Amino acid sequence: MNAKTVRDIEYHEGIGKAGTAVKEGIISSLKGINEIEAEIVSLVRNTVSNTLQATGAVAGESLSVTKDVVKGAITATEEVGTGLILSTKSVAKGIVMGVSDIGGDVVTAASQTVKGAVKGAAEVGGNVALVARRAVDGVIEATKEVGGNVTEVTKAAVSGAIEAAGSIGNTAVTAVKGVLLGAVEGIKDVGNAAFPKA
Repeated sequence: MNAKTVRDIEYHEGIGKAGTAVKEGIISSLKGINEIEAEIVSLVRNTVSNTLQATGAVAGESLSVTKDVVKGAITATEEVGTGLILSTKSVAKGIVMGVSDIGGDVVTAASQTVKGAVKGAAEVGGNVALVARRAVDGVIEATKEVGGNVTEVTKAAVSGAIEAAGSIGNTAVTAVKGVLLGAVEGIKDVGNAAFPKA
């Protein structure tokens, strides 16, 4: 083998090693993200259910606790400087699961959670449409896991997102509607109910 062939082999093996290193790094990071998301869901779920159990007044308190939790999550992401869009789904999921744990109204909790997330994102200059999408994904995922009425929760969550976007402006409403059409795609009745024809 001449020197050029050896260099070529080393070069190609180096790419292979670099590619493997990147692959392993990404897999490790993604596993870390999944663990963090699971921790956020668990933290929020336990905080919501414990707080609501302590107060005893499920209906009225769940709205205020939901707003409080969403504000806490937004403040945390502001302080860290990143992660609002990523954490929104986990926070929304945790809230709905926490409300479900104590027999609360999951549909109302879903709507309030998404409204709070959208308004909070607007306040901190976040991407309102993506935050709305992540929040809706989170409440739907939670509802499936707790055996709730996915159709009703989806309607409430989408309506809540659009209502909250309406308080921000027409551009926000258009962006949120566009992104949420994807969220309800495949569930035709939900899409028709959430976006009635004029």
